[in-house]
Amino acid sequence: MKRIGMLFGLILIVHVLVRAQNGIVVYQSDFGLKDGAVSEMKGVAMGVSPGLRLFDLTHEIPAYNIWDAAYRLQQTVPYWPAGTVFVSVVDPGVGTERKSVVLKTKTGQYIVTPDNGTLTLVAESLGIDSIREIDESVNRRPESRNSYTFHGRDVYSYTAARLAAGVIRFEQVGPMLPRQEVVSIPYQKAVIGDGVIKGTVPVLDVQYGNVWTNIPAELFKQLGVAFGDLLQVKIMHQGVVVYRGEMPYTATFGSVGVGKPLAYLNSLLQLSFALNQGNFAAANKVASGGEWTVEVRKR
Repeated sequence: MKRIGMLFGLILIVHVLVRAQNGIVVYQSDFGLKDGAVSEMKGVAMGVSPGLRLFDLTHEIPAYNIWDAAYRLQQTVPYWPAGTVFVSVVDPGVGTERKSVVLKTKTGQYIVTPDNGTLTLVAESLGIDSIREIDESVNRRPESRNSYTFHGRDVYSYTAARLAAGVIRFEQVGPMLPRQEVVSIPYQKAVIGDGVIKGTVPVLDVQYGNVWTNIPAELFKQLGVAFGDLLQVKIMHQGVVVYRGEMPYTATFGSVGVGKPLAYLNSLLQLSFALNQGNFAAANKVASGGEWTVEVRKR
């Protein structure tokens, strides 16, 4: 009986090691949904294991916009359980020397992607447990050896599906990178000094035109601002001022008149700017990315 118990325990341990993933794959790309590209990726995954659960993060990343891909991962990955495998394909350098990797975060999620800056923010916010380069001699769709421009289907979705389904362990993705770091896009981190908070505009709330910053609530509160206080806001693109103005800090959009500006904490508890029932970004010609910076002070 003791030997049987030990054998059962060994089987259980092996099962846990193999199925450290949870069978979930989440997809992000700049493909849009006008053609069959996204469906092709999911079809490849189903071919690996029809028991997988496949979900979409977004396929509306602006074409070639690696920064937006980086932000959407940072925004979304923390809300998925450990073991979830993400596929992020915004890959203007497809077929070139950029590495194809799988990053395991310190919180246990996996991200399958080109290492082209896409991992900039999630590596900082969730931390890097380890990174492996995909060994395409093993982890590539067998029929795709002569295909050079759709790694999202032939390499990333195929590898992600094998990993999520437990066909391979993380160690079988490929060799560990000797330097556990990623290609990073430079940007202004949120800092405070002399009564001024500096940050970046990482993304727009695209549906409404609100301008989101990377300034967290904890840092913003160091300005000693209460609801109703006025803020002086300056937004710059590559150092050139695009917007300069004053607005109140409010809890709700309805705290100001229609068309009036306001500052608020968004759903991620980061400082943001809006026009009540208007499009702040369009009205002031503000966009987003690492080259967009913001300065905020209390009036």
